[in-house]
Amino acid sequence: MTPKERTAIPRLPMPELPVSFRITNEQEVNTGLSLQQAALEASRCLDCPDPGCIKGCPVHNDIPGFIKNIERRAYKDAIKVLNRTTVLPAVCGRVCPQENQCEATCIYVKMGKPAVAIGNLERFAADFEREISGIEDLKPSIATRVAENDNEEETNSDQNHHFFPIKVAVIGSGPSGLSFAGDMRRRGYGVTVFEALSEIGGVLKYGIPEFCLPNFVVDHEIEKLRRMGVEFRKDVFIGKTYTFEELFEMGYKGLYISTGAGKPRFMGIPGENLPGVMTANEYLIRLNYATTKISGIMTADLRAKRVAVIGGGNTAIDAVRFAIRQGAERAMIIYRRGKEEMPARQEEIKHAEEEGVEFVTLTNPIKFIGNDNGKLCAMLVQKMQLGDPDESGRRRPEPIDGAIERMEVDLVVESVGYLPNSPIKMEGVDLNRRGEIIVDDNSMRSSANAIYAGGDIVRGPATVIVAMGDGRRAAASMSAAFEKAMGNISL
Repeated sequence: MTPKERTAIPRLPMPELPVSFRITNEQEVNTGLSLQQAALEASRCLDCPDPGCIKGCPVHNDIPGFIKNIERRAYKDAIKVLNRTTVLPAVCGRVCPQENQCEATCIYVKMGKPAVAIGNLERFAADFEREISGIEDLKPSIATRVAENDNEEETNSDQNHHFFPIKVAVIGSGPSGLSFAGDMRRRGYGVTVFEALSEIGGVLKYGIPEFCLPNFVVDHEIEKLRRMGVEFRKDVFIGKTYTFEELFEMGYKGLYISTGAGKPRFMGIPGENLPGVMTANEYLIRLNYATTKISGIMTADLRAKRVAVIGGGNTAIDAVRFAIRQGAERAMIIYRRGKEEMPARQEEIKHAEEEGVEFVTLTNPIKFIGNDNGKLCAMLVQKMQLGDPDESGRRRPEPIDGAIERMEVDLVVESVGYLPNSPIKMEGVDLNRRGEIIVDDNSMRSSANAIYAGGDIVRGPATVIVAMGDGRRAAASMSAAFEKAMGNISL
């Protein structure tokens, strides 16, 4: 096809479940591209000589490489290209903000046209591998894994073909830890991932509803790592079950800390401790893992309940859409800025609107009110207006004098930010005032020998793909230090 023919093809929309059906259950809303749709969308890619999409991807996936394989219907080759740089393609294809990263730098955007649907195609390639070809075909030998390393300078070194009998430990099984584990195992190191909770996957399991990211998708990605030789240990709290010193005594020569940022921020307003006020993390974990499910239908009941979720990020949107699925009479997003300033993905906002979520913007709670039984029944809200931009670049919300209203609510879910899950104090590891681990930005190495860190524990709440980029960078840096020292554990 000529470039003119390719650019004449409109971007294909992602197929979705009907709204009337999807709000009754937890089935994934986006149903995925068909074989024909994927090949057609892939044919839009112009295979640029200097692909901006790769530069926009935090893990530097070979985006034209896997897309062109989809266009020629070489689906197994497409996933092999992705597997060189990412261990979570099915996850990233679903939850990454491609519109702000790889797709934002697509040549089509400069042409005033919709970008190639990179995320949808990544999801397609990963789903094809899972559903049709199986994972046995994608279990390469260690030698093959090293030879397929995406980084030329890494593969050209003869030392990369000598596999050290070195073990490393990963603290936390979220996206950053899994990315690090996959890259280190691909290089031939022994890898053990320690998870404090009872499920592997971190925020991918506990923080994202199944209608956005099904658990079986995450489980499959983890199983691929397990078959590569990564060991997983659940219910192990590093700092209590084992100390960091004990890990080194157990023979681990390097540690990667990726414990995330799941400690909630609170608004600090009167009535915040009333029954009926909870954080988004508590709410989502309860619904994801503490609620009985029968035939995919939630048994928790919010019928005749008025639910207000405070915040404008993806977690807030996830929480309010969960309330819709539990039958809430009224499900609201309360946000102190306008809808245009919301940091949530546009697709998430669109889905929420379609499902009946109300967006109450330029509104900020100032007090929660209890009834005679001491339970939440209402809140006072301050109406806001937008002033000059703040340090984030968004216009600062300012209260309107005297504009205070009462709003009747039965459940409030706060989603106003998170703090790092700081590890129990480690000798020699420096933390900043927020409790985040201080690292060198290039190597992800902390102030302590042989201890590296990445993801939200370093940078605060960010995206899955940014956390994975930290894991890849740390793995390259730690393995290079091992090879330079030829087994010397002082990194």
